[in-house]
Amino acid sequence: MTTKDILNFFFELGQLKKVEHEGWRLAGVEHPEKVTDHSLRVAHIAYALAHLEQYPNPEEVCTMAVFHDIAECRTGDVHNVAKHYVKRDEARAVRAQLKNLGTLGKKIYLLWKQVEDRKTKAGIIAKDADYLEQAVTAKEYLERGIDLATVWIENVERRLKTKSARTLLDGLRTTRSTDWCKKQIMVS
Repeated sequence: MTTKDILNFFFELGQLKKVEHEGWRLAGVEHPEKVTDHSLRVAHIAYALAHLEQYPNPEEVCTMAVFHDIAECRTGDVHNVAKHYVKRDEARAVRAQLKNLGTLGKKIYLLWKQVEDRKTKAGIIAKDADYLEQAVTAKEYLERGIDLATVWIENVERRLKTKSARTLLDGLRTTRSTDWCKKQIMVS
């Protein structure tokens, strides 16, 4: 692994700042968030969710979340309708991305793979964070009049595995995305 290999990986990760979450276009969102926007909030949620699930190393789960969508640098984001017609090999893309990074690449791959496989407690929590972030984004879009965003919340509800994620999803139904700032505005 050379300095150039690492820098090339960093530059490739920068592609995620350009890739939009395409599924939201199906719901009528003209300018959906970028994959980096999604991944950052997934990492935040993953850390909190790991804590709520009493996972002993929430930093590990957070790190998994940071890397969970890196394949999309090469494959793009493919929404659920397109997935019926398009085959992506994300594992191959991730292996190719990381092949020049030696031990570092192997460690990142193992983190990514746990989220994909959902066979470890950490992987399950990280994937639940991914789903939960999609539901939070859907709630924000619902409040902006994108009615089809309810489908994302319904899909998430069927997929969540952890008790804490299900509890948070239930709370999402009665919490508005602006509740946090109303309290702050009223205090001023």
